[in-house]
Amino acid sequence: MKRWVAILLAVVAVVLALGAWGVWWVWKRPLEVFAMMGRQALKSAGLQRVEVAAPCGTQSVWVGGTGSTVVLLHGAGDSAATWSQVVPKLVAEHRLIAPDLAGHGRSEPSSGPIDVKMVLEGVEAALDQLAPGEPVTLVGNSLGGWVAMLVARRHPERVAAVVCVNGGAITGHNEDARVLPRSREEAREAVRQTRDGASAPVPDFVLDAIVREAQHGPLGRFAASAASMQEWVLDGRLGELEPPVHLVWGESDRVMPLDYARRMQAELPSATLVTIERCGHVPQVECPARLLAALQGALGEKR
Repeated sequence: MKRWVAILLAVVAVVLALGAWGVWWVWKRPLEVFAMMGRQALKSAGLQRVEVAAPCGTQSVWVGGTGSTVVLLHGAGDSAATWSQVVPKLVAEHRLIAPDLAGHGRSEPSSGPIDVKMVLEGVEAALDQLAPGEPVTLVGNSLGGWVAMLVARRHPERVAAVVCVNGGAITGHNEDARVLPRSREEAREAVRQTRDGASAPVPDFVLDAIVREAQHGPLGRFAASAASMQEWVLDGRLGELEPPVHLVWGESDRVMPLDYARRMQAELPSATLVTIERCGHVPQVECPARLLAALQGALGEKR
């Protein structure tokens, strides 16, 4: 009996130690834990991670499902894991391709600046190897919307439709945007700008992680290439896009406010615009069910 009691106590001690370690890890690395949980959700939904070769290095891409192909492109500083809450429904009717954009998640390069050309070529490589000769629908959030429009302009024959979710390929005019916060208070303001005011507050330890990520993670590395971005914007040239464009916008976004979408729509008279109330810059995280409904409507309208 004493032996079994000793074994039981040892097991309890291990469980408690693991629990304490888990709490410490969440507290110290909340963004990494969120991404890890997202990757596990993608796997649980039936997606598999594959690697493809690209000019900037090996790209990590999640693939799964059957049907027409939908490519999910995340924003700067994010990863494919951001789509985890909408993937289970989408994968039931579509083949999904969700890359970690170049320099993000598990995609190379792992250090140094990340520019638009790298990201664009990484997506093109994924399409060449995973959807050769097949027209796809590109769904892009933030930076992903920009890249989706660039792909559609360069390869119109490869794109059935573009769905921009709080993102696009024209210049923004929000000089108050807190893209790279340097302190907890700046991070708090950055969060306010990207989320609806009624959303749950973000804990201080997460704000601290946002500051660390802004300075040393993919977002900061991408911002380091700001001088080269101008050549990739499509101001005054959106009308050159041949595939149909759908705009889906969280109305509470103050980083890329609704006016940004309306300026794009002015250059794209046939583009549809669906807005989501009480939702901010990253709808797939903040209001996934309502985004999913908007995406399903857009996907049903593609040519």
